Amino acid sequence: MPKSGRPRRPLPLRDGVDPVRIRLADPGRGPRSIPEELRRRFPDRLAELEAALASGQVVTADGVAVTEATRRQRGMDLWTYRAPEPEVEVPFGIEVLHADDRLVVVDKPHFLATTPRAGHVTQTALVRLRRDLGLEDLAPAHRLDRLTAGVLVFTVDPAFRAAYQDLFAARRVAKTYLAVAPAPEGTPRVRERSSRIVKTRGVLQAAEVDGPPDAHTRITLLDVRASGQGEGDAPLGLYRLEPSTGRTHQLRVHMNALGTPILGDDLYPRVRTVAPGDFSRPLQLLAETLEFTDPVSGAARRFRTRRSLEEWPSGWPQAKDRGHPPSAPAPNSCML
Repeated sequence: MPKSGRPRRPLPLRDGVDPVRIRLADPGRGPRSIPEELRRRFPDRLAELEAALASGQVVTADGVAVTEATRRQRGMDLWTYRAPEPEVEVPFGIEVLHADDRLVVVDKPHFLATTPRAGHVTQTALVRLRRDLGLEDLAPAHRLDRLTAGVLVFTVDPAFRAAYQDLFAARRVAKTYLAVAPAPEGTPRVRERSSRIVKTRGVLQAAEVDGPPDAHTRITLLDVRASGQGEGDAPLGLYRLEPSTGRTHQLRVHMNALGTPILGDDLYPRVRTVAPGDFSRPLQLLAETLEFTDPVSGAARRFRTRRSLEEWPSGWPQAKDRGHPPSAPAPNSCML
């Protein structure tokens, strides 16, 4: 397979974290000096910026260190490091389910983001794995929400990254999830939900809107038990969710729309404020299995979580679900 044409970063990772890219203004705008433009744009990080300039850690796309004499060009990019803000440690490990020269497959815990974004940088699966496994080119083939646990696939070799990412983008991966949610009397064993889902930037919740459906989920009620709360509370159900699309918050939106919001959801049906470092109420949603035909080898691939949902007995008899037999232990699994 040919090597990817994606340009490589001109600076190496620093403690598992990528350098940041800065797009300069066109030469006819702003200060003529590149360092002066940077000082004007980032006044709150002057000490960090000056240290980076002095140590040659502000570079062009070609890896050349920026000085006061470096000339600005149209469409010019710079690269440097940005110190992550302090973060609350997520006190849960990542189990490696499978590793080879192309893929690393892990069992992500709740509360850990897949990749750096907003206030989550060092406390992400990607940065932790890069540090622990020593794999600088590790990249996600897909993503799980920060609050969702379960099977997550990363690529190891940039030459094969696009092949696996395209597999997920083209929806050629079969996924199942487990969820715990209310199961009122009369809940059908199998339900289908198709709708159009829109997620607006700056709005926490996604919403179903009128228009052609772009999200579909098959929902199967596997088992029911008493809620263990009050006498008037609806029983709880263990559900298997099978999305054929991958819209933002799709499973959470569909379960809520059907009147059975997933336990522990802090967005649906209403937004709930959670203090940083509060890990007491995880979302009861687990990425259970992933299946696909390997785009490189042609082999059938199947990966399954070893986690369970705390609101459901860990002894759920998976053997009685003939369509999803338990996976054999992987010889190269480990906890990070």
